[in-house]
Amino acid sequence: MTFKEILNIELYNKGDFTLTVYNIFLILVVILVTLISLKIIRRFFKRFIKREESERSSYWSVYLILRYVVWVIIIIFLLESSGLKVSVLLASITALLVGVGFGIQQLFSDLASGIVLLVERNLQLNDVIQIQDGTVGRVIHIGLRTSRLKTRDDIILVVPNSKFVNDKIINWSHMDYNTRFSVDVGVAYGSDTKLVTKILLDCAAKNGNVSAAPKPFVRFNNFGDSALEFQIFFWVRESFWVENTKSEMRYAIDDEFRKNGVQIPFPQRDIHIKSTVDQNKTH
Repeated sequence: MTFKEILNIELYNKGDFTLTVYNIFLILVVILVTLISLKIIRRFFKRFIKREESERSSYWSVYLILRYVVWVIIIIFLLESSGLKVSVLLASITALLVGVGFGIQQLFSDLASGIVLLVERNLQLNDVIQIQDGTVGRVIHIGLRTSRLKTRDDIILVVPNSKFVNDKIINWSHMDYNTRFSVDVGVAYGSDTKLVTKILLDCAAKNGNVSAAPKPFVRFNNFGDSALEFQIFFWVRESFWVENTKSEMRYAIDDEFRKNGVQIPFPQRDIHIKSTVDQNKTH
């Protein structure tokens, strides 16, 4: 038996569809060539990413779109080469989808949202975002149906892409290079407000994560029920770890307050009891 005869061996035959050894061989070769080609293209894109770090997300989005388009073309080609009529197959799939449309509506919504994200590029790799439930994370992967976030607790969160399109999302990375945050603090009545302001500014200046420009500033917010309420505003370059920066600031403020005799009061109430016992006796 010759090699050509081996390739022509029929493995499955039903109606107009015939599957031969040649078809299986062709499918394997095409998939292998496609995988190798995509790997080469990925290396090509990585070179550009290293040269143009600022355009990293853009290059990666283009690569993802290209990869999906290539696989769609390859699948259609393989189906046609195997003897399957793509038009007939699509018609059958469409009829099936109509019947189960409500069940997979969310799936198609996520897929469509993934395409929107890749085209509009409102969400990109390494963006620091805050989703609607308050969770803050860094984008480490953008897929066609889902994306992955790495939270501040080093937890990988898988989020459907429709959440990014339909919900309100705060993208900290789309703001200025420096992002402003604040720490609230209250001091006891009678404290030297000028000294408190100086301590807060010094603590911000000594923190390595706080940007020197714009300069931090202090706001005397209010005369509270139990304290004089201050707020120190500062800018940071790395917003993802800002909660750690805030914690460091609070430690430093507490130490400096202790050294300078500035007290942080606790909520308190003065209760005045008026006795009516003596008045009742006189009557």
